[in-house]
Amino acid sequence: MKRTFDLLLSLFLLFTFSPILLIVAVLVKVKLGSPILFVQDRPGKQGAIFKMAKFRTMLDAFDESGSPLPDNMRLTSFGALLRSTSLDELPGLINVVKGDMSLVGPRPLLVEYLPLYSDEQARRHNVRPGITGWAQVNGRNALSWEDKFKLDVWYVDNKSFLLDLKILLLTVKKVFVREGINAHGHVTNEPFKGSNND
Repeated sequence: MKRTFDLLLSLFLLFTFSPILLIVAVLVKVKLGSPILFVQDRPGKQGAIFKMAKFRTMLDAFDESGSPLPDNMRLTSFGALLRSTSLDELPGLINVVKGDMSLVGPRPLLVEYLPLYSDEQARRHNVRPGITGWAQVNGRNALSWEDKFKLDVWYVDNKSFLLDLKILLLTVKKVFVREGINAHGHVTNEPFKGSNND
């Protein structure tokens, strides 16, 4: 039922928002250049790696040695707007249609974090990752990593169709309120460096 719901709603949203997708794609091309999409390997269900797509929100900018500039120097006001409205996440609907992701589930994080999880935290990979999730509607990037993972695992243990509907409705509210977009002191999220908790 979850997969059928994901597929039907994602196809509906892609069709409904296709004009917005086109407009955002053009604006990204004009304001940030190519490529329009930011594509990165992320771990999915059971840690299987897939390529997640988002609209890019940062400039390609490098220092004299050729290293990328810090995120706060590459994130433009336009990119920040895409993030605060979650418009950058719309291409993720394609990942949902393909079956890499679900509409609701723990957010897919970086592949390099895989060996850093405790056994309990790693249970977040027992389900498909989501475009939104229980942690996203309960603090998003304003949460500590430990709190975020506890919420992810709670979702794994309590997932249901009604809970997914609740999370989707709360997500719409969060998008309008624009809460918890950035971690304190960071334009995105502070890197996860592992946990001492088992």
